Amino acid sequence: MFRVDLNQNRLSRLSQKRFSELNLRERDHLQEWLANQPDALGEELLIIQKEFDGFDETRERLDLLALDKDGNLVVIENKLDDSGRDVTWQALKYTAYVSGLTKTQIVDIYQQYLDRYAGGGNAAVRICEFMEVEELEETVLNPGNDQRMIFIAANFRREVTATVLWLLSRGIRAQCFKVTPYSFGDELMVDIQQIIPTPEAADFMIGMSSKENEEKAIQDTQKKRHKLRLDFWEAALEQLRVDGVTLYQNISPTKDHWLSAGSGTRSCPYQMIFSRDEARVEISLQRSETAENKWLFDQLFGQKDAIEAAFGAELDWRRMDDKKASRIVYAQPFDGFNREAWPEMIGWLAAHIQKLEAAFSAPLSRLNPQVRSQDEAT
Repeated sequence: MFRVDLNQNRLSRLSQKRFSELNLRERDHLQEWLANQPDALGEELLIIQKEFDGFDETRERLDLLALDKDGNLVVIENKLDDSGRDVTWQALKYTAYVSGLTKTQIVDIYQQYLDRYAGGGNAAVRICEFMEVEELEETVLNPGNDQRMIFIAANFRREVTATVLWLLSRGIRAQCFKVTPYSFGDELMVDIQQIIPTPEAADFMIGMSSKENEEKAIQDTQKKRHKLRLDFWEAALEQLRVDGVTLYQNISPTKDHWLSAGSGTRSCPYQMIFSRDEARVEISLQRSETAENKWLFDQLFGQKDAIEAAFGAELDWRRMDDKKASRIVYAQPFDGFNREAWPEMIGWLAAHIQKLEAAFSAPLSRLNPQVRSQDEAT
C-alpha cells in the first residue's frame, strides 16, 4: 500500500506491520474499531452486543454480535495476526447458540449493550430505525436458519479458508476479511478487505449455492416419491395376485406413478395411476401417429353408451386434440401419500381395472383387424 504525496507528486510505500509488534490487542483495539465502525465490513450492521456470553451452561464468549438489514444475526469473530485453527469451530458453535434467540431476547441483549456501552437508549426504537420500520412487529428478527458468520484476521490458515468455502457451498453465509495494519511515521492505517468470497464472486456463489440447494431438495423429494411409488405398486401387485387378477401377473413394480398392462392392441395399454390426490384407471391410446390415436378414439367414442354400460359408470373421454395421445379415464379421489389409505385405494384399482378391461376388450378386438392393416401399411 502507498501514500500519495500530491505536493511532490510521488508515492511513498507504507510499512506493513503485525498487530503484535504494534502492541495492539484484539479486544481493546480491533474489536472496538469494528464495534464503533461496523460498516468497515462493507455493509450496514447494527452491533447489538460484544463479548456476548448469554449461552446456557457455558462460559464461552463471542466477540461481536450484530444484526444485518434483513434482520439476520451476524456472529463476528476477530483474531489478530493469525486466525488460529479453531476459529470456524468456535463460530459454528456460537452461531448454533444464537440461532434460537427470539425477537424479545434480541431486544433485551441490545438493551443491555446500550445501557452498558452506549449511555442508554431504547433498544426497540433503535432496531426499528436501523430496519427502517415504524413498529417492531413489522419485522422478523433472526429468521429461520439465516444466521451469518464473519471472520476477521490478518492471516487465515488453510484449514479455516477451506472450511469457510465448504460452508458457502452448503448455503451458509460466511465471510473472511483480511485486516492489515500499516504505518507511515506516526500514522497508523488499517486495510480491511473481504477475501472470501471476493466481492465480485459473492452474488454468484450465493446464487450457485441456492441453485444447488434447490436441486438437492428436488432430488430428495424425487427419491422419496420413487420409494413411495415402488412400495405402493409392490403392495398393489401382491393384492392383485391374491384377488386373482391376471392382467398384471407378469408386471413388476416400478418407481413411476403408472403401471401398464397390454390390452391386445399395440401401444394402447390399460393403466393404473397412483398420485397424491387420486387413483385412476384408464386406457391410453399412444400409438406413433396422432391420426391413428384420434381415429381409434373416435371409433370407441362411437360405442360410448355400450362401453359405459358395460363399465358401470360414465367415463372421462379425453380426445386431447392438442396432443398426440388420447385417453379414456375413470378416477376416484384418495389421499394417495397416506399409507393408511392404500388398502382401500388398491381395492378400488383392482376392481375398476377389471371393469375397464371387461368394457373395452370386445370393442378393441373388433377394431384390431383395421388397426393391424394400418400397422402393415406403415
